[in-house]
Amino acid sequence: MNDIKKKEQAQLYQYYTQTKNATEVTRNTLVLILAGGQGSRLKGLTKWRAKPAVPFGGKYRIIDFALSNCINSGLRRIGVLTQYKSHSLIRHLQRAWSFLRAEIGEFVEILPAQQRMSKEWYQGTADALFQNIDIMHRHAPEFVMVLGGDHIYTMDYSKMLMVHARSGADLTVGCIEVPLEEARAFGVMSVDTELQITRFTEKPENPESIPGRPDMALASMGIYIFSTSFLYNALIVDAGDKDSSHDFGNDIIPKAIETAKAIAYPFRDDHGDQAYWRDVGTVDSYWQANMELCAVEPELNLYARSWPIWTYQTQHPPAKFVFDDEGRRGEAIDSLVSGGCIIAGARVKRSVIFFATRIENRSIVKDSVILPKVTIGKNCRIQNTIIDKGAYIADGTIIGENPEDDARRFHVTPNGIILVTPEMLGQDLFMENTEEK
Repeated sequence: MNDIKKKEQAQLYQYYTQTKNATEVTRNTLVLILAGGQGSRLKGLTKWRAKPAVPFGGKYRIIDFALSNCINSGLRRIGVLTQYKSHSLIRHLQRAWSFLRAEIGEFVEILPAQQRMSKEWYQGTADALFQNIDIMHRHAPEFVMVLGGDHIYTMDYSKMLMVHARSGADLTVGCIEVPLEEARAFGVMSVDTELQITRFTEKPENPESIPGRPDMALASMGIYIFSTSFLYNALIVDAGDKDSSHDFGNDIIPKAIETAKAIAYPFRDDHGDQAYWRDVGTVDSYWQANMELCAVEPELNLYARSWPIWTYQTQHPPAKFVFDDEGRRGEAIDSLVSGGCIIAGARVKRSVIFFATRIENRSIVKDSVILPKVTIGKNCRIQNTIIDKGAYIADGTIIGENPEDDARRFHVTPNGIILVTPEMLGQDLFMENTEEK
């Protein structure tokens, strides 16, 4: 056995997973995760839940990635700002993230919109922090890190924190390189040779390209680190500006570039290449990010013992595959199948199957994302489809083969991905049907 395999075997044999130890910098940092967005581009997936609470990857919620990055980076003081349809998100946070000990300064606090500074809900990302400025003061951090709760990636935040602390910057913005045609959906920045930001434009109509790379732009990841004194002053000034939209990308950051030291932090892997980061804000991008997990060696490694993704999971028996007859064989190929699933004489290919799902005899599921507690009946053919939690697919149902038929019943994206929810199937799980009474 070579040294690499010995190390891997030793990690597997350990009783526990080791995360980064806290440092002076991480102990003096307060993390605030913005998790109150509506997520309307995800259509039916966010009708009853906030975007950060949307399931992902077979067993997780989207917000688990930002929170796991915090824990694995040695950051233990975390506030989650909630607003839109937050019940399932709050319930998940209470179940999955209540293991920290507040007595020693470790916590995941839920900060719902509660009209603390005015009679308005959160009016923008900057206003969300301003309305909690008294809570920030109470924690007395030296640095405040602001994250979005709706992106999929693994990142050691402590490295970015150290760059910020050593640079003496007032503001540091995490950034990635994106194709120019996609940059209109991001905050786009220009930097000098010292990575100091010289221009920042939120969702520009004509994004500025990277010098020497006309097809790429430098885009914000929605990750900000502020030196506290600068942040407090910027929030107070912004709150008093009647012409402001009270948003970091539109207001705080562009103004900071003129008066403060703002630097960019390129997000790269250990080899210096662009690191994995996905915005799963549309039905297509959500489907695609899940499909990428089915690759033999996906860019996002969910199996890394050194960087686990933490979550809450209900207790289920192992996944079960039954029957081995010709045309009725329980099997899954290039797929993720979670606990509690029963693949009963069905075939699953290149799909992500969430927990407690049952797929019956002679059904075929391909290139699809099946959320928890779905039942797919016999002789069904499903492809290029996302099926939301709790749906029942009747025997003989075909989805993904006839675009016109699918469009009449379900939501179909321009790229041909089909979203199926219980309501679209006439199975209203949340509202009692009184018309039949």
